[in-house]
Amino acid sequence: MPTMPVGGVTPAAEAEGSADVVLRNARIHTGDPSRPAATALAVHAGRITAIGDDAEVAVHVGPATRVVDALGRRVVPGLNDSHLHVIRGGLNYVLELRWDGVTSLRQALAMLREQAGRTPKGQWIRVVGGWSAEQFAERRMPTPAELNEAAPDTPVFVLHLYQSAILNRAAVQAAGFTRDTPNPRGGQIVRDRDGRPNGVLLAAPSALILYSTLAAAPTLDAADRKVSTRHFLRELNRFGLTSAVDAAGGFQSFPDNYATVIELARDRELSVRIGYHLFPQTAGQEIADLTRWVESVRPGDGDEWLRLNGAGENLTWAAADFENFSEPRPELGPYESEFGKAVRLLLEHGWGFRLHATYDETIQRDLAVFEKLAAEGHFPGGSRWLFDHAETVTPASLERIAALGGAISIQNRMSFQGQAFTDRYGPQAAAHTPPLKEMLASGIPLAAGTDATRVSSYNPWVALHWLVTGRTVGDLALYPPDRLVSRERALELYTRGGARITGEDDVKGVLKEGWYADFAVLSHDFLTVPVEDIAHIEAVLTVVGGRIVYAAAEYEGLDEALPPLSPSWSPVARFGGYQVSPPPSAGARQADLLTEAVAEGEQHRQWRAARGLAAPRQPPAALDPCFGP
Repeated sequence: MPTMPVGGVTPAAEAEGSADVVLRNARIHTGDPSRPAATALAVHAGRITAIGDDAEVAVHVGPATRVVDALGRRVVPGLNDSHLHVIRGGLNYVLELRWDGVTSLRQALAMLREQAGRTPKGQWIRVVGGWSAEQFAERRMPTPAELNEAAPDTPVFVLHLYQSAILNRAAVQAAGFTRDTPNPRGGQIVRDRDGRPNGVLLAAPSALILYSTLAAAPTLDAADRKVSTRHFLRELNRFGLTSAVDAAGGFQSFPDNYATVIELARDRELSVRIGYHLFPQTAGQEIADLTRWVESVRPGDGDEWLRLNGAGENLTWAAADFENFSEPRPELGPYESEFGKAVRLLLEHGWGFRLHATYDETIQRDLAVFEKLAAEGHFPGGSRWLFDHAETVTPASLERIAALGGAISIQNRMSFQGQAFTDRYGPQAAAHTPPLKEMLASGIPLAAGTDATRVSSYNPWVALHWLVTGRTVGDLALYPPDRLVSRERALELYTRGGARITGEDDVKGVLKEGWYADFAVLSHDFLTVPVEDIAHIEAVLTVVGGRIVYAAAEYEGLDEALPPLSPSWSPVARFGGYQVSPPPSAGARQADLLTEAVAEGEQHRQWRAARGLAAPRQPPAALDPCFGP
């Protein structure tokens, strides 16, 4: 392999035991309390063999060692998304027009209009998650009329969170919606005054109407699914992601929809480590599916690149509490009997599981089932289990989760749905959604992720920005300063936290000798950059198991080659994935600070004037004769 020329480093004469890769001249945040900082590390056979200062690590350089100069940049452990629909995202990535990061509806519609001219007959344009109307300057969603104007003949499906979808006229026809199509359970087809579908679908509150409509769109063949997944994994590497826990999900059947990542793992072409879950797809057949799985495989089966982690995030469909915050909390019917059978089956076979649970009301019902099983000795046990989301979990429920040996995986869904939640429940409730401080104080194992790709963006720095600032993508401040976490804590939740979910927190999430060589060299220093710039961070170099899987800026060309994008008309081929917007400039930031200072000064003057401590403001006297009467 080619080596970056680095002055002052002389290869050792003896190659035996020398490093495959050495990173030097770095500012390494190790995540290891015993050695929190370093400037260099060495990698051999996929693991870190030395970490310290440049002089300590230089002895590991041999004739074949690739030496990479970090140029003083910040280096962090590889990010690990504890709840990412990476398998489903990969199967569809090249078909999707991503509005992630787009700052105006005008730009979004221009992208759609251009893609309509590139999309062949019979294919759809689909915008599937990763954006919110709050991120647009216009602060609104597109209308069906705007979609019709942008793409009069090509079906267009635009998903907005778990709330709604907007279709153009061609997509309404392609999906088969007519005046006579009944509303599905938990969903609504919005109609005009003549009863015809007008192009708006509402989750009321079930998102199944949105997903089933999307499922009617054309899919890729096996070869293109492989290409699509490789490009999606490279896109994740772009942001320093080296591991992900796939939470499964609706319309993700095993083994059919898992075949692509299995093939990539077999060919050693994965660039993100994946721990995956299995999700029963058919209501009424959940126990039969779970029985078949627990009798054939066990969690942990696989290797460090692809491994089964358990069941979920649903075990039975009846227990799912859909989280459309624009709608009231769903009232679930009786589900405890079948749900209890599913949990018992998993525990008896040593399977862990994860559960989609947005609301505390659902969590309380689930915990009641667990506590009955605990009386039989099943909790706490050796199987890892966790709640996903838990936005409104209460302190009382946290105590019960801790007693039963559970964990929690939180996601930045409030980055995208915080305004809707605030509008319905008020700012005081939103300030504790989720109750992150209480979760941390409880001692419950905690991890962070995104829930991408159909709600939040897969960009982990958007999630880290939310953790550190408490602000939505529309810049709504959800949490007061005393409810925010430090950058170091946020990073720990996004590195070792994810490894806790898969039982790998003794080999990844920290940069230390003997652990996986998974790390990212960042474009900007996460630990010191202004908080408003956090969401603009990317990696310039991402390494997984000693492999350079992403390289940009000074390192461009050092990563592995990818197959060409296919199909050629893919929106990704024209627009890429996440749309980068420039970080706030120093000048704009200075002006903002001055504006805040002036506003604070004026508020203080008004306060003094109201109490008779200062004279009311008088119009300024004209000092220049040109401005006199």
